[in-house]
Amino acid sequence: MITLIIFLPLAHGAVEAWAVGSFDMAVIALALLWAIKAALDQRLILMIPESLWPVVALVATGLVQSLAWTDRTGNRQSFSLDVEATRGTVTTGFFLLVAAIIAANFLMSRERLRALTRVLVAFGLGLAVFALIQHFTWNGRFYWLRPTASTQPFGPFPNRNHFAGYMELLIGLPVALVATRGVKREARLYYGFAAVMMGLAAVASLSRGGMISLFAEVMFITALSPRVLRRRGEGRGMRTKLVLVGSGAALLVALMIGIAWIGADPVINRLTTGHDARMRPQQAQTFFMSRGWIWRDTWKLIRAHPLVGTGLGAFKAAYPIYSQANGGRGISEAHNDYLQVLADCGVIGAVWAVWFMISVFRAVARSLRSPDPWLARFALGSGASLFGLFTHSLFDFNLQLPSHSLLFLLFSAAVSYIGAADLNPAGELTKPSFRVSREPEGAKK
Repeated sequence: MITLIIFLPLAHGAVEAWAVGSFDMAVIALALLWAIKAALDQRLILMIPESLWPVVALVATGLVQSLAWTDRTGNRQSFSLDVEATRGTVTTGFFLLVAAIIAANFLMSRERLRALTRVLVAFGLGLAVFALIQHFTWNGRFYWLRPTASTQPFGPFPNRNHFAGYMELLIGLPVALVATRGVKREARLYYGFAAVMMGLAAVASLSRGGMISLFAEVMFITALSPRVLRRRGEGRGMRTKLVLVGSGAALLVALMIGIAWIGADPVINRLTTGHDARMRPQQAQTFFMSRGWIWRDTWKLIRAHPLVGTGLGAFKAAYPIYSQANGGRGISEAHNDYLQVLADCGVIGAVWAVWFMISVFRAVARSLRSPDPWLARFALGSGASLFGLFTHSLFDFNLQLPSHSLLFLLFSAAVSYIGAADLNPAGELTKPSFRVSREPEGAKK
């Protein structure tokens, strides 16, 4: 499972057919291994966290939208305006859901979450360093080997906003663990360095949404870190407050030094004028030029299909009907995940989205009170990552990439379990929100 999590971003976010197919086959293989294990153990325990139920509802909605029938006149009818696109999106969503359920059943223990954290921090550091090196030695090819026509690549992603979004998912854990002293003193420098490099790479990508979201994550951790420490009697003294302020200041200073090293002018220009060195001055983007006109036309689409939407994945086919543009530029996404849900699934999809967000934030609030101090700190970092991507979803479509969605769902599952469960002596979480257990005949209860 961890290998699969690492593979998806390296495969450009898993948006191409070969990567999606590889992901689907890997999930099938994991499910088969789980079935073999259950058969050998003669025991099956299935646990589904609360936060995944809205995803189940969304996939089920897409499945209904993908149904097609022939009316009396012989014409094909369906809820979706592009049945094939909806079926492809539902298939990917189903495999993402299965992968998240597998992760929720096999990664939800203190030791495995610790191992996952170590892997993600190391991977985030490596990915950030690689992205910066590739950026400064860019030759028009991913990994210096594969040509691309993308005008905004960064790291392994064709879109710099998606790279920044992935850094947002990874940076929450090291920042939270450093801020709350969740790792040993000798490891704090390493975790802090990893966080600085991830933040530096995200800023170097010149993604404005990424910069805003990183700031939102830092504010989230700053606001809730004292709450985590106070519950354990660690946040009352002046020394602890000085440590928190000092850790934040050190990370900020290191990030500013890094920005000055790579050159502050591109960052300032990107934030103030909307263009970077690759753009001509007359190409500076206003809000309306970059996203506003897409949002305006998307609202027309939503008003035309308010209840069930146009169908999951059908946005590209439906958008030109309601756009004021001349059709010369293909638009596949609304560049706002919230508008995208409304456009694809209407009010029904909005209900599932609100349900998901409420369940996630409730789980984060509960998990910060976990009886296990380290798990509370893990929940703080995961919650910050979720909050960062929720913020970035106002400007981009990170959650439509399997690489981002899988890690996003894994973090949401983790905070749900931490918040809803107690710990047994082995460090395993108990009392899940949903559990199905089949014991062999004659087994002791």
